[in-house]
Amino acid sequence: MVDWRSSAGKLQALNPRHRAIRARLLRDPYARLQTLEEVAIAASLGLKIDVNRASIDDWLRLPGISIHQARSLVELVGMGVQLLSIEDIAAATSIPRARLQPLEPLLSFYYYDPESLVLPQRVNPNTATPEQLARIPLLDAVTINDLILDRTTCGAYRNLADLQRRLNLSSTLTAQLMHYFQFN
Repeated sequence: MVDWRSSAGKLQALNPRHRAIRARLLRDPYARLQTLEEVAIAASLGLKIDVNRASIDDWLRLPGISIHQARSLVELVGMGVQLLSIEDIAAATSIPRARLQPLEPLLSFYYYDPESLVLPQRVNPNTATPEQLARIPLLDAVTINDLILDRTTCGAYRNLADLQRRLNLSSTLTAQLMHYFQFN
């Protein structure tokens, strides 16, 4: 008796196109995936995207995810919303679950305790509430007030360097804050 599944797998391994995709992904594991075939090959190589730590660029690697949807997902996670299933992604992006299903082998769903000091919840300093900023152990009340006043009067911070310059923060403090801030 012939096992067609193992025969099909061997034939697929011999497929020159399959080998070329595999070689490209091994050379550049961050390459943008164009087709569901590439998604399947990437998954077979063990490539993963942690949905609760993914950047906009990570989301854009997946076929069918728009820049608007990627920004929305990153912003939601940045505000403390945890994505725990493919259904959460479908609800957040208005993409039907059936269309997201082929991407699931690449997606890792981990829960991160927002109170953890090991992996602190990152916040956007342009939208964070005083309470969210107060949870960052490096920030005192004066710095929090300065940050909020400056962003209110001078506009959003473009990036961490802009925040450092405008608030006149030390390079040591800025280096530590980069683990707590996320600019969307």
